[in-house]
Amino acid sequence: MATVTGQSGVVKLQLSGTTEVAVGEIRSFTLETSADTIEDSAMGDSARTYKSGLESSTVSIDCYWDQTDAQQLVLDARASIDFEISPSGTASGSKKYSGTGIVTSKSINASFDGMVEASFSLQVSGAVTEAAHS
Repeated sequence: MATVTGQSGVVKLQLSGTTEVAVGEIRSFTLETSADTIEDSAMGDSARTYKSGLESSTVSIDCYWDQTDAQQLVLDARASIDFEISPSGTASGSKKYSGTGIVTSKSINASFDGMVEASFSLQVSGAVTEAAHS
């Protein structure tokens, strides 16, 4: 089994009608997918039973704040964004995950003895597509 490091990871964002561009100063990102379960247990059953329900996904991005990075600046609450996440870079054959999301939160924090950092969260609308870079 092959493992990879995250140092080559890339997050690209695109507003409607614009060019897809990588977000600068990324420190980490998370793509989380989960599925609802629907209970279908009935009287007489000896154990609870479930059916699979709808899937949902979220994206979280943590970076050093860069007020000159156009991609960070468009990540305002309620913005609709197309995203492409490449955990191990964009080389041919590397996995990528893409979809559309709505920005649900934006946080910028600073301390007197540290870097200014930013965090963004997106609620994915629809399915996440998995593919390989060509």
